[in-house]
Amino acid sequence: TSVRTLEFATNKDGRVAPGTGICDLFIYPGYHFQTVSSMITNFHLPKSSLIMLVSAFAGRTTILSAYQEAVQAGYQFFSYGDAMYIE
Repeated sequence: TSVRTLEFATNKDGRVAPGTGICDLFIYPGYHFQTVSSMITNFHLPKSSLIMLVSAFAGRTTILSAYQEAVQAGYQFFSYGDAMYIE
């Protein structure tokens, strides 16, 4: 994802730096974000690495609450469904 790429490319000074390589960064709860301060993302499937990433960003309880509300409101999931803005 672009969030993983930006976080991976952040140098020790907290700036995104150009470079090459394979992004092996796995973001899960407990990760400290260095660069990204907000994101637009889809509603991801439960048990996916992407739900772990957004839970790391906004907190698991907050994300699960948003998902519960989305299901009750009839939002769509998967790639072409509704999205959310998180800051």
